[in-house]
Amino acid sequence: MTTLTCFKAYDIRGQLGTELNEDIAYRVGRAFAAYLAPKTVVVGGDVRETSETLKLAFAQGVMDSGVDVIDIGMCGTEEIYFATSHLQADGGCMVTASHNPIDYNGMKMVRALSKPISGDTGLNVIHDLAVANDFPAITNKGTLRYVDNSQAYIDHLMTYIDLSALTPLTLVVNAGNGAAGPTVDRIEQAFIQAGAPITFHKMHHEPDATFPNGIPNPLLHDQQPVTGAAVVKHSADMGIAWDGDFDRCFLWDADGKFIEGYYVVGLLAEAFLQQQPDASIIFDPRLTWNTEDIIRQYGGKAIQCKSGHAFIKEKMRAEDAVYGGEMSAHHYFKDFAYCDSGMIPWLLVIDLLSRKQTTLKDLTQAAIARYPSPGEINSKVKDADTSIERVYQAYKAEAIAEDFIDGISLTFADWRFNLRKSNTEPVVRLNLETRANDQLMQEKTDAILALLRQ
Repeated sequence: MTTLTCFKAYDIRGQLGTELNEDIAYRVGRAFAAYLAPKTVVVGGDVRETSETLKLAFAQGVMDSGVDVIDIGMCGTEEIYFATSHLQADGGCMVTASHNPIDYNGMKMVRALSKPISGDTGLNVIHDLAVANDFPAITNKGTLRYVDNSQAYIDHLMTYIDLSALTPLTLVVNAGNGAAGPTVDRIEQAFIQAGAPITFHKMHHEPDATFPNGIPNPLLHDQQPVTGAAVVKHSADMGIAWDGDFDRCFLWDADGKFIEGYYVVGLLAEAFLQQQPDASIIFDPRLTWNTEDIIRQYGGKAIQCKSGHAFIKEKMRAEDAVYGGEMSAHHYFKDFAYCDSGMIPWLLVIDLLSRKQTTLKDLTQAAIARYPSPGEINSKVKDADTSIERVYQAYKAEAIAEDFIDGISLTFADWRFNLRKSNTEPVVRLNLETRANDQLMQEKTDAILALLRQ
């Protein structure tokens, strides 16, 4: 074996049987231990049928290297991030395929302090060790113990909001039969104990490895109306849905309208800057004007960063930023070991709604009108670099600013766009926004797509 195709830029993901199996998981466990030389490693898994066996195979590899393992059971990815830091472990591994097809699984790994392990920070070394499969003889074995860390995690989540100040709200919550359901139940109990007047309408709530309602990925346009319709049916104030390992959350307003992740970044920046007006906020370069506006309004420091969790977490540490947001619905928090969470964002939003005595629609519709965007549009192309260069040459002369932090971004007087290519497929991603001009947004979107897809 010369290569393991399940190793990607940031994590491990592969088709079961052909790319990922228990033998490979065991070797990854041994390689992880050989690379990190940890004393203790935390493991957990999502709801997929193979997550438990792959997790135990990985754990066996770690234990055969003389390292102790703490298993926190079925959980979300962020619970591994939290447990690794909270339990002061030297590393952590979450077995999940998130929103990948049902015949896939994978692993997300971190070192001490929940720092990410990706291509240039150890993942390539772990790959090479796993491929070589040349590990020392097993002499002393590590131990395995099961720890329920959920209460400490819920207690931490509650520190982001003022439970006593929450006003009556009705929420539709869609766990997509993934791992989010049990955590929502625990949050509900915390609300009840505190006397917080929050009512939940739960849908697709039970964890189910067969995913009877489809793999949970609320970015898919065919999944969005389901949550939106439930919001309208229950006359709810807001809808919330998660992907399978709930490291991303998605919001709907009271009209059942899906709120693009871009505008949520602005909301969360506001939530933090109201408490800490001079804080640094990190955001990705795809769509920026609304976020920059809000940060400026509250006197914060606006810092752009290449998208991708490894880049954002590193930048947040370097800048001591309180919050980092990507329009792809990944939100990162300084007090959460600089990691992303799918639970903290909606808690912050209901806290903000309560404090401002307003609705999600009122909070977002002004921003959407000020800076309309069609959302991210993907185009399959023969050659991504050639297609991007064609657009760049067509527009660079009239641009008033350009940057290459992440793909290319060109700015004009009343509109701007970002083009970037996928790391994994021949796809170019377009993001575009205007200054309060829907017609211009449509014209420029159509023109750029026509150039891209020539």
